[in-house]
Amino acid sequence: MKLASLNAGRDGKLVLVSRDLSRMVSVSDIAPTLQFALDNWRELHGALLARYEALESGSISAEPFNQADCASPLPRAYHWADGSAYVNHVELVRKARNAEMPETFWTDPLMYQGGSDTFLAPRAPVLMPQSEGFGIDFEAEIAVIVDDVPMGVSPEQALSYIRLVMLVNDVSLRGLIPAELAKGFGFYQSKPSSAFSPVCVTLDELGDAWQAGKLHLPLLSHLNGELFGKPNAGVDMTFHFGQLIAHAAKTRPLVAGTIIGSGTVSNKLNDGPGKPVSEGGVGYSCIAEIRMIETIQQGKPSTPFMDFGDNIQIEMLDNNGQSIFGRIEQVVQKA
Repeated sequence: MKLASLNAGRDGKLVLVSRDLSRMVSVSDIAPTLQFALDNWRELHGALLARYEALESGSISAEPFNQADCASPLPRAYHWADGSAYVNHVELVRKARNAEMPETFWTDPLMYQGGSDTFLAPRAPVLMPQSEGFGIDFEAEIAVIVDDVPMGVSPEQALSYIRLVMLVNDVSLRGLIPAELAKGFGFYQSKPSSAFSPVCVTLDELGDAWQAGKLHLPLLSHLNGELFGKPNAGVDMTFHFGQLIAHAAKTRPLVAGTIIGSGTVSNKLNDGPGKPVSEGGVGYSCIAEIRMIETIQQGKPSTPFMDFGDNIQIEMLDNNGQSIFGRIEQVVQKA
């Protein structure tokens, strides 16, 4: 199934979306919101699936689907935890500032709990009070939404609790991160509201691309209309989603609707840092990564962070070139 939340109230209005993202049908009589559907997934899944199959077969009337009418699938959530499953990304960050990376980073995932009271709509602007010194950046990621997960679940068991998959723009303010981390208490001001793709999908919609807790397709990022990155989300992912979920649930249960992010998708090249798309590489899923490589190779970065008027598009296509989740498309604007 493909599901979306139209902009309506605080928690949106749940609709089912056709596989080609052209049509939609209301499911208000089954579940008014996505959170309601997740809270009652076992009881409602059959009815939702039957409505989706009717939509696909054309046996029920449908309306045109417009991605611009969407909120994030969960406009707000009880819990949003973002991991850093691509250790190549972490390694580059530390290397750029001449810091040794602990060996435990390869065996124990990094994760932080982000603000989940408000998520940006996938076509909403990124509003900032200023750009100077903020280091405004995008981070293209994959995320899963889980059912109720018991505390102490194993990584293998954790995979069975994944209900939906979507894309993320984890907006990051790189200029504010160092001072916040230096306090030893984690991110807050440097991690404003994130945006998620217009559509989230069940695992069966991904076919063979979903294997062992990883999504094996390129994640496309276009910065100001130019292809900035196309790394494969299933490559160089040190920790699969089962491991990330189990990490989050080690000392607490997770409630239905909890979102777990992969962190910035990042690919190596011949065991070294990746190359820009213009140089034959797969590029990057955030500006910080190319700046790290420029720092390592040239002594200082040359690619600027985002400024007012800059725009970012994040999307994933299936093997037939069809958009799976719709497109995140945001412009940075002055608040």
